[in-house]
Amino acid sequence: MSIESFSEHLILKEPFYLPQGQELAIARAAYNNKIPLLLKGPTGCGKTRFMQHLAWELARPLITVSCHDDLSTSDLVGRYLLKGGEAVWMDGPLTTAVRVGAICYLDEIVEARKDTMVVIHPLADDRRELPIDKLGQLLTAPDEFMLAVSYNPGYQSIMKDLKQSTRQRFLSVEFNYPPPELESEIVRRESGAAADLAKDLVRLAGMTRGLKDAGLQEGASTRLLIHAARLIKDGVDKRTACQTAITETLTDNQELLTSLHEMATAIF
Repeated sequence: MSIESFSEHLILKEPFYLPQGQELAIARAAYNNKIPLLLKGPTGCGKTRFMQHLAWELARPLITVSCHDDLSTSDLVGRYLLKGGEAVWMDGPLTTAVRVGAICYLDEIVEARKDTMVVIHPLADDRRELPIDKLGQLLTAPDEFMLAVSYNPGYQSIMKDLKQSTRQRFLSVEFNYPPPELESEIVRRESGAAADLAKDLVRLAGMTRGLKDAGLQEGASTRLLIHAARLIKDGVDKRTACQTAITETLTDNQELLTSLHEMATAIF
């Protein structure tokens, strides 16, 4: 593994992150004790930013994998590829992380194919081993390596839940949207918006999050509020920015859209 490949995953500038509780202390203790992390929480609530901040704080490379239905063990571990008529082995992101002692973050792990769980199990317990069957190798993770996974409990069906055999290998840290004063500060800092605008956007988000019983799968995330604030700062009028970045993004249901538009109109 070249130093260039190692360095490209280092986070050199501190990512902005406001802790909501003891999550950073728990993560540092998990790292020191070689225990993997399971992050649970809704879309856009700060899980990825948390991992970026943790990687910066620990001065370790961060390799992030966005999991999906077609993600296989080979996608994580590696495979042979044809180059110039010759079969050449290429490490996958998980193998790369183990070799260089990086933090490997598997985002939305339950979206991946079930065979991926088999390969992470020995990495997530006291063995800290990664079998590479195609090479006949068994890699032992260095002390610096850390495994972290995340998922959104609100989206998961019974068919896409984590088994107890997987869950009980991890420390679980639950994330949620920050309290209004903290979320307003995050929106303000991330977008450069005025404090009053950030507070109004957070008010709107709170109202959308109350529509879950009415059929809205999830309310506006902090990420969407930042998008809207950036549009407004760039000259887009407030209602149009909210419609584009928030309400139209959340649903296609016309009844829900009408309710969401009315909420935005009431505030802006």
